[in-house]
Amino acid sequence: MSKVKELESQLDLAHQQLRLFQKISRFMVKELSLNQVLTGINGLVIEFMHGDSCLLYLLDKGDLLLCSSNNPSPGTLGQLRIHIDEGLTGWVARERRLVAISKEAYLDTRFKAFAELPEDQYEAFLSAPIIARNKVVGVINVQHRKPHIFTGEEMETLTTVGEQVGVLLSLARLESGYANEEVSALVNASAS
Repeated sequence: MSKVKELESQLDLAHQQLRLFQKISRFMVKELSLNQVLTGINGLVIEFMHGDSCLLYLLDKGDLLLCSSNNPSPGTLGQLRIHIDEGLTGWVARERRLVAISKEAYLDTRFKAFAELPEDQYEAFLSAPIIARNKVVGVINVQHRKPHIFTGEEMETLTTVGEQVGVLLSLARLESGYANEEVSALVNASAS
């Protein structure tokens, strides 16, 4: 690839990232329920990452509660809980670190299968903590059915989205008056 084409490609990617962050920012200022905002962010992440699955978990009473999915399995949203010491998602929350696995994520020693999640059979897995006020308040996962090598830009983008979701959650809590550990109440209140 010529230097000019490489620079054009980098500029295009930077423009796509900027548009993603702008769209998420606009969700944060609209008068929407938390569920609507999380669903919107979920769709934007899938579009940007060209992923097959995006799952958003929020910390609730010491567990990670599945709060948003681009393709939710029946009975999982607001019901599926992962202990902080379970699986790759729990590891990301506990360690406050991003994890990127390009293929056979289900073979990773930290992996734990959940029968309710068909995504657990997908090959590639990218996960970032959701951070608010320097604390982990959730995890965002992007998965691909087929092997996928995650770029540095994809990893940085998901990290930034996790930070934006953390700010959004803080704003939702301030507006509703719910305490830090009452995410299920916050999500259920915003659904009505």
